[in-house]
Amino acid sequence: MQTGLHFWNYSVPGAPAALPTVIAETARVAEAGGFDQFTVMDHWFQMEAMAPASEPMLEAYTTLGFVAAQTSRMRLGPLVVGVTYRHPGLLVKTATTLDVLSGGRSMLGIGAAWYEREHHGLGVPYPAISERFERLEETLQIARQMWSDDDGPFEGAHYRLAETLGQPKPVSAPHPPIMIGGKGERKTLRLAAQYAQIVNLTTSDPDEVAHLLDVLRGHCDRLGTDYDAIEKTVIAGASDPFAPSFTGQMSRLADLGVTMVVLGVRPPDPLGWTTRLVDEVVPALAAL
Repeated sequence: MQTGLHFWNYSVPGAPAALPTVIAETARVAEAGGFDQFTVMDHWFQMEAMAPASEPMLEAYTTLGFVAAQTSRMRLGPLVVGVTYRHPGLLVKTATTLDVLSGGRSMLGIGAAWYEREHHGLGVPYPAISERFERLEETLQIARQMWSDDDGPFEGAHYRLAETLGQPKPVSAPHPPIMIGGKGERKTLRLAAQYAQIVNLTTSDPDEVAHLLDVLRGHCDRLGTDYDAIEKTVIAGASDPFAPSFTGQMSRLADLGVTMVVLGVRPPDPLGWTTRLVDEVVPALAAL
């Protein structure tokens, strides 16, 4: 099983001056130690469920561009972009720029957005959830069009682009993989079945994962898409990766077809936490 590292907390001693060094060293240790993916949150405020909203939070794509310069192998992307934060054409341009400058290592992780406080706090419109999912689907359609040979207009209910011109094209072939994150059965997993190359389930409980993958397969069957072609990943935010039972839990997920588990850093020492993961966890998961 592959492993991804999720850098979600920037509250490190000496921040903000210490952040460039901590992020760079953590990314280099992760890559050298066998991690296959490096992700960051796409938020403007820290999530209140995890820490005070006033704690440090860096912009996602600027951070990923910095990490790209420190690494050479790991896949890079947001986990996940909030669709409301950027106009779709500019978002696709940004993801493509990361892909080109990282040598084809970008992925577009995207979701419908949810953090109401940061929207209102920074003056970003926050439509109802139904509209956010409509905007998400149009954004996925725009991404596919901009990454194709079709540079004509796009006419949607929410977005209208006169030209879907995007140059240079991505280095990734045919384009940076699209990842849909979440576990909503009716909309999120349907969009994953229709548009995504990667799904990231926000649970690592084997029974729940088994159910959600069955739902995903059902959507694929109805849409005529290839379930087996979608990479299945999970984020293990609620699990202790150093617990004796963790490898067994991951083995059950591997049997279900999960190929990557995402492990988060822990404050206040993300570098030390990552080093311990490299020493104690990554090799055991790679053997699954």
